[in-house]
Formats: sequence, structure tokens, C-alpha cells
Amino acid sequence: MPDEAPEEFQGAIERLRAVRLRPEVVLEEVPAPQRIAPHAVAVSADVVLDDEELATGRFVLLYDPAGQDAWEGTFRAVTFVRAALESELGSDPMLGQVGWTWLQESLESVGAEYGAAGGTVTRVVSESFGALGDRPATVEIEVRASWTPAGDVGLHLQAWAGLLCTVAGIPPLPSGVAPLPRRR
Repeated sequence: MPDEAPEEFQGAIERLRAVRLRPEVVLEEVPAPQRIAPHAVAVSADVVLDDEELATGRFVLLYDPAGQDAWEGTFRAVTFVRAALESELGSDPMLGQVGWTWLQESLESVGAEYGAAGGTVTRVVSESFGALGDRPATVEIEVRASWTPAGDVGLHLQAWAGLLCTVAGIPPLPSGVAPLPRRR
């Protein structure tokens, strides 16, 4: 983190780094995009259960002290999640709406206030033919979204990790249950 970053952005990074996530979420700080905003931080994560990767994603927090009209604020969360689904879900016409609802419910479940949300939910159905014809069809869901966080940005990282677990098929933790830290 550059020393010249504004105090507000440095505080946001500290709040992100303080978030405790479920042990299934393996988080890593990665290089952030450089041209979208004057300041940015990014993390990637995989949901891993029994050595199997169930979902993957990326969370980017952008900061422009001057604000941007489309953001309706100075911060912007930009996210991506992807996971394989059961093949019969590929033809479900409600899958897009369900994916968007998962995002909204993840934000609401942790009390993350936000505005100016937008995004896409994409289903990818792959079928193999010819020499690969014996492979079963696969279905993936991708949720790409951005929103303007209000309040503690740590809650938004928590919500995104919740969405990542949801698309991976891992049920949310019951209210009042905290994740145990991962053993090193």
C-alpha cells in the first residue's frame, strides 16, 4: 500500500484485512487494476472443501477521492464469482434472477448498505462432441457485479465471500455463529 494513499483509503484497507472469513474461503491479496481509479486494492479467493475447489472469485475495492458520478460515491466494489453447478440447472430460466438474488441476500445478511448496484449473471453450458463426446455436459454460473458500499467496507468483503460460498453450494452460517480461524 503506497504511503501517499489517502487516510480514508488506508483505513478501508485495514478494515478489509481485519475481516475473518469462513475457513473454506482461501483469500489472497492480488495486484489491483491501475487505470479505473486513483487507488485500488484487490483480493482473489477460492472456496475449497476437502481439497476440492468449488468456486473462485475476485473482489476489488476502488477509491476515487473526487468521486465518480456513476458510482454515486468515492468507493466502488467490483466483484466476480464463478462456480460449477449441477447440469440440470443450465436450462433453468430463473437462474439469472436467482444469482442476482444471492448477491442481494449476501449483502443484506451482513447488514452491508450499498447503492448504485449493477451487474450480470451468466450461465455457461458446455457440451462435448466427437472424440470428447463421452464427457458430461457442464454448467457454470458467473456473477459479475459492482456497487457503491456505504459504511464499513469489511462488511462488503464478508458479503462477497458469502456469495462465493453460496454459488459453491455451501450453506450460510447460522446467525450468531462465527467462523473458526483456520489452523496454519
